[in-house]
Amino acid sequence: MSAVAAAAPRKRARRAGTSPWAYAGITAIVLYCLAPFYWMVVSALRRPADQFSNKAFPWPISLTNFESAFKPANGFGRALLNSLVVAGLTTILTLVIGITAAYVLARLEFRFKNVILAAIIATSMFPGISLLVPLLKLFVSIHWINTFQAMILPSMSFALPLAVFNLTAFFKQMPFALEEAAQIDGASPMQAFRKVILPLAAPGVFTTAILTFIAAWNEFIIALSVTNKQEMRTAPVITSLFTGQYGYDQPFGTQMAAGVVVTIPLVILVLFFQRRIVEGLTSGSVK
Repeated sequence: MSAVAAAAPRKRARRAGTSPWAYAGITAIVLYCLAPFYWMVVSALRRPADQFSNKAFPWPISLTNFESAFKPANGFGRALLNSLVVAGLTTILTLVIGITAAYVLARLEFRFKNVILAAIIATSMFPGISLLVPLLKLFVSIHWINTFQAMILPSMSFALPLAVFNLTAFFKQMPFALEEAAQIDGASPMQAFRKVILPLAAPGVFTTAILTFIAAWNEFIIALSVTNKQEMRTAPVITSLFTGQYGYDQPFGTQMAAGVVVTIPLVILVLFFQRRIVEGLTSGSVK
């Protein structure tokens, strides 16, 4: 019995520890995910004459591709501002509508509530390309071509189902006693929601906001279809339309430099709010 009792703590210790194979697997996944971004950075830092080199590190390092990307003729600076406006407004409007709808679905009891939630989720399953022709026809008829709303509203339609689904789960896991206690202390239902429930739902709101912003920032096909003026195009669209020195060659290095510039804000955003994202994604998994 003593030998068995002595072996039990060692088994528990081994289970509590992490196997070297787990570290190896994590390392492999990280390298697999970072390899494309690393190669994009390497390609952006090469000289134009070395664009098709297979060296893992660019030498000598050159910023020529970044200078080419920001040439006034390309309109890349204005495109970054357009992307920020579209992604920012899409995120704000999605949160305002999504938080309201999710709170109603989580707290109020009414007929067909589950059917409504299922219908909201089902709308996210439609491929965006299938809606492009009707949207384009509609926007032409109401003179919305080359406008921000023509890019914001379709992005919202794809972001709202995910936002409502995520936030509904957050509000459902919060005990209703919190609002009752706030109302007993004299708070109105709106004050209880704004001062008690919303701060507690911050991880879910942050996660939803970041996911929505990333999706709107990277959106391409709708922005390409509803704009034909350079000053209204977003950064992904402008990057795809870069032309080379002769107008027909592919400006590979310039596009890689623009891709790095477009990606860096997202990387910074995720790193800065990574704790909130983890809390938002794991909240509700454990009571």
